Order: sequence, then C-alpha cells, then structure tokens
Amino acid sequence: MKIALLSYSTKPRGGVVHTLALAEALAAAGEDVTVWTLGRGGDSGFFRPVDPAVRQEIVPFPDVRGEAVGPRILRSIDTLRAAFDPAGYDVVHAQDCISANAVSRCVRTVHHVDHFTTPELIACHERAIREPFAHVCVSAAVADELRQGWGIRADVIPNGVDSQRFELAAQDVPGLSRWRSRLGRYVLSVGGIEPRKGTLDLLEAFALLRKSEPEMRLVIAGGETLFDYRDYRTRFDARAAELGVEPVVLGPVHHDELPTLVAAASVFAFPSNKEGFGLAAMEALAAGVPVVTRDLPVLREVFGTVARFATEPAGFAAQLRAACADPGSRQAAGRDLAAGYSWDRAAARHVVLYRGLLG
Repeated sequence: MKIALLSYSTKPRGGVVHTLALAEALAAAGEDVTVWTLGRGGDSGFFRPVDPAVRQEIVPFPDVRGEAVGPRILRSIDTLRAAFDPAGYDVVHAQDCISANAVSRCVRTVHHVDHFTTPELIACHERAIREPFAHVCVSAAVADELRQGWGIRADVIPNGVDSQRFELAAQDVPGLSRWRSRLGRYVLSVGGIEPRKGTLDLLEAFALLRKSEPEMRLVIAGGETLFDYRDYRTRFDARAAELGVEPVVLGPVHHDELPTLVAAASVFAFPSNKEGFGLAAMEALAAGVPVVTRDLPVLREVFGTVARFATEPAGFAAQLRAACADPGSRQAAGRDLAAGYSWDRAAARHVVLYRGLLG
C-alpha cells in the first residue's frame, strides 16, 4: 500500500514521535510510506534522523511575527492543504487536528480530546473528529470519549514504545554521570510548562516534597508547542518565587541526550490533566525510573499497578516521596510493561485496519 501519514510539526511532541515511529515500522513491514508535515521556523527536517525507507515531504511554514494562535492554526491548515495531493495514495492517515482539517477524506488518530475556547479552534476540532471516515485511538478511554461525545466507534491501537533505547540508557554510566553531576538528584517532568501538563500542580507538589528531600531539584524538559502559554508561564514563575523553588527548565533536549536524562532521574512526574496514552512516562518505566502520574482513567488503563497515582498536590508529593524512598519496588514490572508495547505490533494492526478499509 501507498500510505501518507500527516503530522503538523517536525518538533519533538508526542504526536510527532508517534507518527515517525509508526511510519518506520510500517516501512519495515514492506509498506510504501510518506510522512507529510509542516516545517515551522525554517525547519527542513525532523528533530531526529528518520529511516531512509520513509519518504519525507516537509512543507515550508515561515513564522509570522505577532500572529495569534487562531490565525496560525488556520494558516497551518491552509498551507498543508495546498501542498498535499492525496492522488496516488491508498491510505491517507492524519495524526492530529491540523492535518485532519487539511485533507478531505482520511483515517484519523485521536490521541486525546482537546477542549478549546476560541471559535476557530472549536470549529477545527469538531471537523477533525466528525469528518474522517475511520478513527484510531491509542487507548480505550479516549475511544470511549469519542463514543460518548460523538457516537463514533474507534479502533484502539496502543502506542509502541522504543523500550530498548531507554533500557540501554540506564546502563550508560558516562551519560548518567553527566546529568547527575550537573543536576544532582532530581524529579523530572517532560512536556514543558503548560496547562494540559499540570505543571503548576507539580510545582506545588514539589515544594511539599522538598521539605523532606531538601537536596532534590525539579527539572522540566520539552515544551515545543503551537500555543501561547506565556500567561501560564508567568503564573508558574511567580508561584515558584513565592515558594522559593528554582526549577531547572531545560527546554527541548536533543534526541540523543533525552534517554540518559530520563534514566538519571530519581522519579518521573507525570501530572497531566489530559493524555491519550502517556508515552513519556512509559519511556521512563523502560529506563527503570519510578513514575508518579495523575489519577486519570486513561492512565489507570495504561499503567495499571506499575505507576503511583495521585490527584491533588499533597497526594502527589506523598507519592513522589514514596517513589524516592523505594525506587526499585516496581522497576522490573515497569520495564516489562514498557517492553510489551511494540511499534511492530502497532504497525501490523494498522495494516489490518487499512486493508479492511480498502476492502
């Protein structure tokens, strides 16, 4: 089959990570795969090398100074729509809201259901759910949201996890030493400072944790996004100053350095308010790092008894403290769980779905 996978960015966000890994696994299974995306800010390639078996079509998308989020989203859709020609592809598979709006008929992966407030984004979100003729979700909890909210039946195909990459990082003594020499003992969060990631709650929880773990540091990595979270960041910085906390905000971390950053952490914090699967937390489990996550139905489904769960900052602090005190109690189970999610298996299930739709 000739398959087009469409994404919205070259940056290291969860949906983009998913798109590239799925494309490579499909190509390894013998399919003809092209990934289409927007090259923001002059990007001419993805954040990491891509298997040469996967074709890449990166559509230039120059920055516009002062452009608001709504117009930027609409321009993203128009730019990708103008460049993409579905002719010649057997399957067109959109991986996000922007790419689903840019094509007429497609398969759509809904990683999680967003809740927007601006009219343009609400309309785009609705179209990206209602108009695709087939839907995939990476967890049953998100598929249930589609069923309850829109009456849509979605196929559930979980993410894969590159577990070996993170398992090997846990054995990279020089790499671990570099991060620990720089940061000491730390709680790590990946995803940047934004409302969906629950970063303000994590800040409150960390301030409580530090009373019993005064040498611990809070480290936040990642943060590439289309949205403007400057107001939230201002609130975060102000509250950190009030609490006397000095987080280490790394921003995007190079692809090759991320596994050792994760593996060197004392505990991985995942306080997201909205998730579809929790890939970053699953990678932490693969590295042998204990995970504390928000108590959401989707994360209970995916992580079972391997992660520790909490809701409010005090409970989160208590679970972080427990993870620091007993880091090895769930380590083997966490690594086994992560190893059970295979991109090859995910690709095989996509192939079955595609052939069924074509038939």
